[in-house]
Amino acid sequence: MRTFQWFRIGFRFRKWLSGAVAGAVLILLSLGTLLKDIAAGPYQIGIAAVLAAGGILSIGICFRTILLKFLHVYPTGIYKKPENIAEVGDVLYRRKVLSSGPRIVVIGGGTGISTMLRGLKKYSSNITAVITVADDGGGSGALREDLGMLPPGDIRNCIMALAETESVMERLLQYRFTEGRLKGQSFGNLFLAAMNGISDNFEQAVRFTGEVLAVTGRVLPVTEQDVRLIAELEDGTVIVGESNIGRHHLSHPHRIRTLRLDKKDVKALEPVLESIHEADLIVLGPGSLYTSILPNLLVDGVAEAVTESHAAKIYVCNVMTQPGETDGYSVSEHIQALWAHAGNNLFQYCLVNSGEVNEAILDRYRKDGADLVMVDLSRLKKMGIRLVESDLVEVRDRPFQPDSDKWTQVVRHDPDKLAQAVMDILRVH
Repeated sequence: MRTFQWFRIGFRFRKWLSGAVAGAVLILLSLGTLLKDIAAGPYQIGIAAVLAAGGILSIGICFRTILLKFLHVYPTGIYKKPENIAEVGDVLYRRKVLSSGPRIVVIGGGTGISTMLRGLKKYSSNITAVITVADDGGGSGALREDLGMLPPGDIRNCIMALAETESVMERLLQYRFTEGRLKGQSFGNLFLAAMNGISDNFEQAVRFTGEVLAVTGRVLPVTEQDVRLIAELEDGTVIVGESNIGRHHLSHPHRIRTLRLDKKDVKALEPVLESIHEADLIVLGPGSLYTSILPNLLVDGVAEAVTESHAAKIYVCNVMTQPGETDGYSVSEHIQALWAHAGNNLFQYCLVNSGEVNEAILDRYRKDGADLVMVDLSRLKKMGIRLVESDLVEVRDRPFQPDSDKWTQVVRHDPDKLAQAVMDILRVH
């Protein structure tokens, strides 16, 4: 596709160049008008000025067109293209300055990671998002069962977070069908499913999708093996499947004791391990502790690679507890769960929110069994964790849900605040 675009631009180059030549001719004519008669009067000067202005304008339009067309070609993709000269500087900044930014690896899944990526892409284009593939619910779960492919939902969200798409294209890829057999399914999931059908493997399908959408950085599934999560509760009950783990509290209100994959020797993709070893910064979370972050660390080699890395390593703790996963958990209990499953040298820093949340919103969360994650400072100090507190919170409207009769406000990390806090930690590391 890129070769074709270069050929097309080369074919049109003569037309654009002719504008510059015409401009140069007009400027020469203006000079000739003035020089042919030393005693040129107002009439001759006026003609010369008009010719010169026309020539300068023609040359300017020519070079503007060439510059914008060049920026349209690289990189290829359905992305937000510069519409005028004022936007060219921003494009060049993103492509040149951000390309020399730190090498960042973000590990997790769900909406938390996509939020993180939207902020971080303003600081570097050398971003690798390592995403869990254990999701078995919703539209992703349906495609997983019907087509035998890895679940695309979390990966789709991360691709969209890093993409430079037009607003219409973004709305299209995030669109969910509201009727028929496709009800609840995302068009972006179907797009990835189609790409998977014409690719050699799922990793290649994700890479091709990233190229089409001009992704800043890259998105990688942590493994290409079909895996499911198995959680054992404190009362000995075994829960199978990511979607069941997230709602087990409705029938078995006990904490999760251990989490494992349903297969042994699940291999991580080699590019995942390479990215971790080469990283300047590794970020775990934010996201669901047991169904978004830990599944990545249970894949062979991932936790070991993170532990061995000399990068700055940060765990971003959730703002709110999550019913069914982290009921009543403090910050230290989140960390203890990570240590118990993946070792206690995973990270040096823990980033937590210090911003306030409206009591009315908190009351609604508490009715659903969630609450603010408590920062137990004394225990964290004993654990040797470098705690960093910052105002990271944002309250936003959640998009309309088909099974809900109203819009609701939800507590989330603010992408810009979160990225700024993470980069501040990297600077002082």
